[in-house]
Amino acid sequence: MAVILDLSADHRVSRLHGRIWEEDGSLWVEDLNSTRGTKLNGIEIKGKGKQPLRPGDAVLAGETILQVDLAAAQGAANRTHYLDPGLFLLPEKRQTETNLFIEQDMASTVVSVAPLEGAPDDAARRLKIVHDLPFQFATKMKRESLLPEIVDQLIEIIPNAESWALVLREAETNDLLIAAYHYVQPPYISELLVRRAMKDRKVLIWKKGAQVDLSSSMRQSAVEIGMYAPLIWQGEALGAIYVGAAHVAEFFIEEDLNLIVATAQYAAMAVATQREWERFCRQSVARNNLLRQFSPKVSERLLAYHKRLPLAGQRSEVTILNSRIRDSSQPPTEMDPVDVMEMLNDYFAIVTPVIFKYSGTIDKCAGDTIVAVFGSPESDPNQRENAINASLEWHAAIAKLNDLRRSKSAPCAHFGIGIHCGEVVQGFVGTADRLEFGVVGAAVDLAARYSAAAGAHEILISPEMYERVRESVETEQTTIRTKEKEEAIAYRVKRFKE
Repeated sequence: MAVILDLSADHRVSRLHGRIWEEDGSLWVEDLNSTRGTKLNGIEIKGKGKQPLRPGDAVLAGETILQVDLAAAQGAANRTHYLDPGLFLLPEKRQTETNLFIEQDMASTVVSVAPLEGAPDDAARRLKIVHDLPFQFATKMKRESLLPEIVDQLIEIIPNAESWALVLREAETNDLLIAAYHYVQPPYISELLVRRAMKDRKVLIWKKGAQVDLSSSMRQSAVEIGMYAPLIWQGEALGAIYVGAAHVAEFFIEEDLNLIVATAQYAAMAVATQREWERFCRQSVARNNLLRQFSPKVSERLLAYHKRLPLAGQRSEVTILNSRIRDSSQPPTEMDPVDVMEMLNDYFAIVTPVIFKYSGTIDKCAGDTIVAVFGSPESDPNQRENAINASLEWHAAIAKLNDLRRSKSAPCAHFGIGIHCGEVVQGFVGTADRLEFGVVGAAVDLAARYSAAAGAHEILISPEMYERVRESVETEQTTIRTKEKEEAIAYRVKRFKE
């Protein structure tokens, strides 16, 4: 089988630069009259015809070095190959389609595989395989298991062919990719014929014959006859299945056409279902990731356009709440690790709904520290009041939980909270399927400073925060000592004013 490699990123490689293929159990390389030539182990081979490839040989095309592992090629014809992401079917030089002779065609949406009376055993066997396809495909929900299975079933249904393949269309780029293949004789899959079958919604049988208006790749291939059946699902062409043979004697009969139509229909349904399942799984992962940091209400809004979330950071004015455990009745170092995790989970389960209630976002939840952000990812004019409301309700919820834990003789802890407001860089980091929201900036560090100084049951806010809430919040001024052993002004929150 010839290997098609897309080296378009290397601008020194010609469009059809060369080829590497297997013949009589050996691998060969040939330059196809490229502009800059091809070197095998440093020796130019342009114009010298095919050259044998041996273990360790290096092929230089443009600025790209290819090294072939011959061991990996052994037995290649004895199994169905799944290709991730696949080999591109490169566009061919367009011959006029009117001059491309199609031996026979048939509508791809007309399925007629009813049992024939007196049909030979082989026909009954193939018909049974087709009838069982939905059950076979339904058990393969992963792409890497489903796509080879489609080809394996195609081999059983059209056994008189010598090569079988599944070609899928990439919806975003409209490129055609060979997703899985199996062969006895190296195949040639025509990009032109695949697209024609998809466009016309018909199964096509093509014979090389005496046609003269053929592309160079068509003429060079050993394939004499090929059958292409489009995968049509809900009006969309997903790709095609292909079977071919190097000898015209291996012709395809009417029964083959009917069976391949049915196979293509079932394969299209299976591919569409598998893609929908993958999309559902991606959405579930994305939704679960968002729910860990945002309230359900905000999560659903973000999920509606999560593929368009800006991964780059943006500057925003936010309010940071940093809370740490203080005054534990039993130091965590003296507790059983299971009891420590149970205690932390109890507290985090209580305070998380409080954060979400006041439109906060969980930036970090690790060890004995919780960091929440208000006014992010969506702006909130009430972010500072919401942060203080959440802190006061936080302490009230912890007090109730501690009463319950004491009744069970379980260790208890209290929290100290520090709040600061200021500018940060915020944004989503990661991939579209696994995004983590985070904020970075001096405001985050200042909130941690006030949290470190806050005692049990205490809420300390920065002077910047005080200036924005002093009209509505009752406070008292105090001082704290920073890591640099310096004193700084802070304000202890008591309650909201009447």
